[in-house]
Amino acid sequence: MFSRLVLTDFRNHADAAIEPGPGFVVLTGENGAGKTNILEAVSLLAPGRGLRRAPLGEMARQGGSGGFGVAATVAGDVEIATGTQPSAPERRIVRIQGAPVAATALAEWLTILWLTPAMDRLFVEPASERRRFLDRLTLALNPGHAVHSNRYEAAMRARNRLLAEADEGVRPADPEWLNALEAQMAEHGVAIDSARRDAVAALAERLADQPEGPFARAGLALEGWTGAGDTLAGDLAQGRRRDTAAGRTLVGPHRTDLAVMHLGKGQAAALCSTGEQKALLLGVVLAHADLVAERTGQAPILLLDEVAAHLDPFRRAALFERLAGKGQVWMTGTESALFDEVGNDAFRLTIGHGTR
Repeated sequence: MFSRLVLTDFRNHADAAIEPGPGFVVLTGENGAGKTNILEAVSLLAPGRGLRRAPLGEMARQGGSGGFGVAATVAGDVEIATGTQPSAPERRIVRIQGAPVAATALAEWLTILWLTPAMDRLFVEPASERRRFLDRLTLALNPGHAVHSNRYEAAMRARNRLLAEADEGVRPADPEWLNALEAQMAEHGVAIDSARRDAVAALAERLADQPEGPFARAGLALEGWTGAGDTLAGDLAQGRRRDTAAGRTLVGPHRTDLAVMHLGKGQAAALCSTGEQKALLLGVVLAHADLVAERTGQAPILLLDEVAAHLDPFRRAALFERLAGKGQVWMTGTESALFDEVGNDAFRLTIGHGTR
């Protein structure tokens, strides 16, 4: 959890300091006041591009210095920070206790999960969105997952570039270089696939064991590419001509999809109603948060953007009851009345267009 969060020239916040409590953190205010911006700032203290996946240059406050900073105190007295310099607005800097580190190192200190209105269409979006969601779930259980994913993607980009240059006559493809890249993809692809399968199996088991309640139970499985990792290098070598024609690599863990079922109805999530899809997604996130706490001994930080507005009073009360005592939970809403059932122990802030 955070004991202090400081934003400098981030989005519409010129200078904001928040000292939240260990439980519920409720941010209310008008639309456009900057509530989601605060959640986005928190999400940047985890590996990845944050909950909006926006370019870094867009995060710096208009009229500010050109860079931005997000800093927090965690685990008592550990200082973590990220941001950009005005001279390099698209180059992210991450520091822990003042020392520069790779962004992947953040996973060793914090687990941050989020649910936003933009994710409501997750089950009908392209498979890439579900893979991204799955990888966040997996990273929370296996911090090394980010390193394998980054190295796999880098090797795949290099392989695709070599094949494209050879096809365009720029230079002939070096077989030894291709072999080396495909070996890297196979090595990291095995680790990616194994970590995902472990996460899906553990989460599916937890969801299946839960009783019927206000949030629909989801069944999870992996679909798409299901090749064995020890054959991936050979599959890539044999598919060079096909991949050249397609302009992309057609086998590997980047072709996997997360399949989600509504267990109560025996129906694919993509065919469920919008409300049912929202309930399924919320159920997955809540079960995953419990799984992370069980495996790591530390509750994840949850960011729930405008979640209360889309729930009826019964499910809203059930959500707050489910989350009570489960760690730091940041929630946003336009009306404070939406959070009446949270209780008096919540840390509450009213956000007013970049101020509080």
